[in-house]
Parts: sequence; structure tokens; C-alpha cells
Amino acid sequence: MPGRPRPRSLAAALGVALLIAAAPGCGSEESAPSRAPAEAPPEAAPAGSPYWVDPESDAARQVAAWEAQGRGGEAQLLRRISERPMALWVPGDDPGPAIRRAAKGAGAAGRVLVLTAYNIPHRDCGQHSAGGAAGATAYRDWIGAFADAVGDARAVVVLEPDAVPHIVDGCTQAAHHEERLRLLSEAVTRLKGNRNTKVYLDAGNPAWIPDPMKLVEPLFKAGLGRADGFSLNVSNFQPDAAGREYGARISEAAHGKHFVIDTSRNGLGPLPGGGHESWCNPPGRALGAAPTDRTGDPLVDAYLWIKRPGESDGPCRGGPAAGRWWPEYALGLASRASQ
Repeated sequence: MPGRPRPRSLAAALGVALLIAAAPGCGSEESAPSRAPAEAPPEAAPAGSPYWVDPESDAARQVAAWEAQGRGGEAQLLRRISERPMALWVPGDDPGPAIRRAAKGAGAAGRVLVLTAYNIPHRDCGQHSAGGAAGATAYRDWIGAFADAVGDARAVVVLEPDAVPHIVDGCTQAAHHEERLRLLSEAVTRLKGNRNTKVYLDAGNPAWIPDPMKLVEPLFKAGLGRADGFSLNVSNFQPDAAGREYGARISEAAHGKHFVIDTSRNGLGPLPGGGHESWCNPPGRALGAAPTDRTGDPLVDAYLWIKRPGESDGPCRGGPAAGRWWPEYALGLASRASQ
């Protein structure tokens, strides 16, 4: 339905196939609409953002592959993704190796690691990104291993995209609500036990839960009081201005809590006209503002690329499974970007 969030990616097999991720329904990508007036994205810090760029990302591997094939123009466009910091969506089996590799790289570069924890039981209500830990005990073990692997590394963790909004919209069965909120609250406590970890609980986007006040109580039950704030627009396409206004309303009711906004694919906003699964691999979209902690807004701690541009939202519009690398779609996002 319109305004629903997009499924998430758990990092995909590195295939050097041609793909891109973001958009509604099913079918081939349509031609890009004329560039609508959009607010100028904030500039990144002069020396780049403070966040770590993964040299082994799917986008980086695709750049290398295309360069080897003599596709230099396309490779250069894709550098708009490969040379930007993106969140690492941590594997749902053993989170340790991936986090330790990334933490080592970030530490050596003097950068901050951005991670997404996406393994809550009954994840995504059985939809495109269904899965998650087998139960409460498995999740506690997983988040403990996650936190242990992060250790003292400087890190930002976006905690469980969709988990709270799916309680609010009723997608997650009522029988699972209490356990989910308890697990999220415990996860916040466990992660904040690390001295250099910041935690942001996901709060959906303004097109999904139109009344943000419905999120405040469940966010606090999920541990918002101990978290650093909340995240908005993860894997979605809502404009920055809409996110800032929405976030400010939540913040006012949440004792001034700050927030981060996912700008990875919102450069041209959502798909005009909405429609069924308008959030799933929508055609004609573009990269948004580059990741930075210099937002110009005292409530917005950062603009982040939480969704990894080029990873599919699911098997809609001809896309691969959720989280799988889709080079063609990535190239489209990059080619329409304003920076």
C-alpha cells in the first residue's frame, strides 16, 4: 500500500550482475521524469564525511569490473556510490566477522562505522525481507555478539528498521508486540554499554505513519530514553524537508531527542502518484544528499546512506531478492544524482 516502507537488505552476494535498488511494483525501469524542483542538498564536510567508506562494497567491486571491461564512463558514474560511506547491514547468522573487518578498516582510516542491526524475530511481517532471529533467546545472543564485535570502535547503529512502525501499523501480530519492544529495549541497553556506540531506533517515515505521535510511546517502550535518538526514511524516498518536519514533531514529544535521516535514494523524492508498492524499486529515482554530520539543523545529527544504493528492495519491477546487488538500478540512481 502507498507509504509502506521498503524491505531492507541484509547485504547481498557480491555478484557482478547489473542491478540497482529502490522502487515500486514489477516491470522494467521507466525513463526518469524531468528533475523536479528540489531543495539543495547540504554539502559534505570539506574533507569528506566522518564515516567510513567500505573498499569492498558491491559498488566498489562493480566499478572495478566495469573498468576492466572498458566501461569507464559507467564506472565513473558508479563512483558516486562506491566512494560514499554506507551502512553495513550485518549478517543474521554470525555478526562478528563482518563487524570486526569493518571496525578494523574504520579504525585504520580514523572514521566512524555505520551499522544496521536488522534481525528482529518476525521481521518484515513475512514480506520481501522476511526472516530474523528464530526467537527471543537467539536475538539476545545475536545482539550480544554484535555489541561485542563493535567493542570500543566509534560506531553509529541504526536499530531494527521497521520494527516499531510495524507495531504501530498493525502489520506485526499483536502477540509479538510486547516481546519485540522488550527485545529492542534490551538491545539499546546492550549496545549503549559500548562507550563509543551511538544508537538510533527506527521510526519509519512520514508517508508510512502520518501521525508521528503514534510512534512516541512505543519508541520509549523500545528504549528511546536511553538511545541517542531515532532514524527516519530508512530505504525510503521522502524528501529531506519532510523528514526534518516529521522528526521535529517526534522530537518535541520525545524530550528533544535527535534523529538521523536516510538520504541514500531521495534525491528526486518518492515516485509521483504513489501506487502499489511505490516504495519497492521505484523507477526514475536518484541519490540524495551525501552522508554528513553537518546538517545545519540542531535536531538532525546526520544525513546517512542507511539503505545501500544499488541493493534491491525485493522481487518487484524486475528486481532480484531484497538485499541483492542490482547494478543497473544503481547506475540509474547515480546518473540522476545532482552531485
